[in-house]
Amino acid sequence: MQSQKRIRVMTVDDHQILQMGIKFLLLAFDDIELVAEALSGEEALRLCGEAQPDVILMDVMMPNMDGLATTQAIREQCPHAQVVILTSFQSNALVQQATQAGAIGYLLKGVPIDDIAVAIRTAAQGRPALCPEAAQALIQAANSAGGPTLGQDLTDRQHEVLALMVEGLSNNDIAKRLILSPSTIRHHVSEVLSKLHAANRAEAAALAVRHNLVHPPKESEGSAPDLQSAYSIPAYAYPSRHTS
Repeated sequence: MQSQKRIRVMTVDDHQILQMGIKFLLLAFDDIELVAEALSGEEALRLCGEAQPDVILMDVMMPNMDGLATTQAIREQCPHAQVVILTSFQSNALVQQATQAGAIGYLLKGVPIDDIAVAIRTAAQGRPALCPEAAQALIQAANSAGGPTLGQDLTDRQHEVLALMVEGLSNNDIAKRLILSPSTIRHHVSEVLSKLHAANRAEAAALAVRHNLVHPPKESEGSAPDLQSAYSIPAYAYPSRHTS
């Protein structure tokens, strides 16, 4: 049997002890391979081209070139690499800045290593990997923008495209599914991001799930799965609901 391709991971953090801890813990997962470690943004840019990582775990607060600037530069230089922010800092503004820079995920340091592994796998598939705090921050930002109800101006076709974006499909896969040209899908994706006031696909997916903008696939009579289970969205990407 052919072995499954391992997900290539690079860590970027100016604290070497933290990097060593992550390196040791990731050894527990057969499908994840740590291929590079960078202590600065500048080193990350150099190693990204050499190591060709699939997913990058990125610290934010680093001297000289911080994690946000590094994320933006990496997304331009190595667009195939998905960036997951891994930081101790939690603020709505920082989460928004991270997604605007191109990060597909946002986790807080101290989460269990199993959550980090799930985030790596999710990001490698091009799907958002947001902790509840980060997802809530994006939702609050969208709500504070005011105006009409979020998503009410989406067309039926744009709802279809958004649902497939939540599933993690690429533009080409969406085009095949809907039997449309890739250029048409790119236009619809652009319109979806604009109407949801989302910086990228990760933010759009988080908003779609939280606001029930998409409908799960039809199930057999008597079953009523929620969006999280229907789209296999990790629990930490789905904002928790509190009852008063």
